[in-house]
Amino acid sequence: MPSFEVVATCGGARRGRLTTAHGVVETPVFMPVGTQATVKSLEPRDLDAMDVQIILANTYHLLVRPGPEIVGACGGLHRFMGWKGPILTDSGGFQVFSLATLRKMTPEGVRFNSHVDGRNLFLGPVESMAVQRVLGSDIAMCFDECPPYPCDPAYAQQAVARTLQWARTCREQPRAEGQMVFGIVQGGDDAALRASCARELAAMDFDGYAVGGVSVGEPEDVLVREMALGVAELPFDKPRYVMGLGDLWQIVEGVARGVDMFDCVMPTRHARNGTAFTRDGPLHIKAGEFKADTRPIEAGCTCYACQNFPRAYVRHLLNVGEILGVRLLTLHNIHCYMCFMAEMRAAIADGTFGEWAKEQKERLRGASAEGGSRRGGGGPPPRPPRQAWGEPTPRGGGESGQGCPAAATEGGESGQGCPAAATEGGEPGHGCPARAAGGGPPLA
Repeated sequence: MPSFEVVATCGGARRGRLTTAHGVVETPVFMPVGTQATVKSLEPRDLDAMDVQIILANTYHLLVRPGPEIVGACGGLHRFMGWKGPILTDSGGFQVFSLATLRKMTPEGVRFNSHVDGRNLFLGPVESMAVQRVLGSDIAMCFDECPPYPCDPAYAQQAVARTLQWARTCREQPRAEGQMVFGIVQGGDDAALRASCARELAAMDFDGYAVGGVSVGEPEDVLVREMALGVAELPFDKPRYVMGLGDLWQIVEGVARGVDMFDCVMPTRHARNGTAFTRDGPLHIKAGEFKADTRPIEAGCTCYACQNFPRAYVRHLLNVGEILGVRLLTLHNIHCYMCFMAEMRAAIADGTFGEWAKEQKERLRGASAEGGSRRGGGGPPPRPPRQAWGEPTPRGGGESGQGCPAAATEGGESGQGCPAAATEGGEPGHGCPARAAGGGPPLA
């Protein structure tokens, strides 16, 4: 029977246990993004080996390709992709507003043209829930409207009214067996509007709640404020999820404010651009300084890539376009995130989260101030050696950014605006794809 319980607290941080139809999820948790029924470059057994507890897929993209009828004929999303653990599906609402063209809004939903082949499609709360029911995800998200940042106050109010109406409709729809449904708080940077939206959703008694409309290009202080406002009015005994947030220091900020669940394309997207996450910030492996570097990606890391290959080899693979290079960096980055979250859960359980969080934020923000990466030679002096991912008493690491969490230059790429704005497979992208799955284009 699906359920959630808070088993420990430390300040505002919560250590929880979310029971789903396909297994138990220990929170706080980071969910790798598998937009199109795959976490790019990884197999389900890779995810199992790294103790990934739950992944995310996207209703819009699975509606467009291959179509819910195909997934249903294969026995549902779990059998279709060979993943036995829990799955959360985003409703597809953000993709309709960010990817689709020629949209026409109605009270029932949105009529639009597919970004792939131009087909005329319609998606609303009834249709979204029907697709998620066929997919058979453990957690289905309500269909919502995510306003942009900045946003006209009148439009933000209209988007919240529509989101609440669609939430009521979603709640009334039939579900797959054991499927949970989460409502989504919207409201932009309007404190009163977010609080009102959260209170109305809480009164509908969903299985859990998400904070949407964050990490869409707003300044850092606004992002943190929006997250705090969204969580403040939500019930204590239900899981809380901030959508599309993946910077490690931002995750620390979220957990400190009582958030339980996170997702983002950052670990996978950055890997495809040659960036590894380490305890001291990102490392741009494609850089020339690593051409003959015999060290592992990160000293002391227990991931498969670090245990078996030098930086020079990984750099070579990336620079000649070999798929294995992307796979090795993705393995390392997901391992990094899983270790970071495990350490965070342990800190909450033993009552040391406050001290741990302070140390992590100082290190992660410090890495950003030094230029965003640890260099093999030159640049600012390195910090003292630290224990790495997977060691007995690890301490976190990662990258920080401003506005779009994928906005840091990745692997030497140059870009304008959000460098992650293009979607995979040659598809056009719009907006910030690091907002995926809870509102963002398809990136991982």
